[in-house]
Amino acid sequence: MPTFAGFSVEMMSGIPVVTAPSVIDLDNASLLDQAIGSAATSGYATVVVDLSRTIICLSAGVHVLARRHQQAAVEGGELRLVIRTASLLRFFAVFGVDRMFPIFATLVEALGELPAATVLPPQSSQLADVVPLHKAS
Repeated sequence: MPTFAGFSVEMMSGIPVVTAPSVIDLDNASLLDQAIGSAATSGYATVVVDLSRTIICLSAGVHVLARRHQQAAVEGGELRLVIRTASLLRFFAVFGVDRMFPIFATLVEALGELPAATVLPPQSSQLADVVPLHKAS
């Protein structure tokens, strides 16, 4: 899966996981957006964002997370965050962001809470391209 200058996207237990660097700010928030978008466009309604190495996530990063979480909710999924740093948890709590997302202490917990099937159903426009292999007699 792709890497976006410090952000990586990989499949773990069949679920896309975006791993973030230690700092998310105005300079790299667009890369966070691209990484989450890459995971979401691969057909998954729920994406895990691993912020366990992240110590600073400024407002540009929070805005991306909030917007992507709202988009996931529209698709029937969610953005799940893994946060281990007490200072980042406090920052999210001060601004009420902690109530927007399901937050987990470990990646194992975040992945364990996911249902087995998180793949989005095909869009009606995609179904038009499906050609049956056998004609009914």
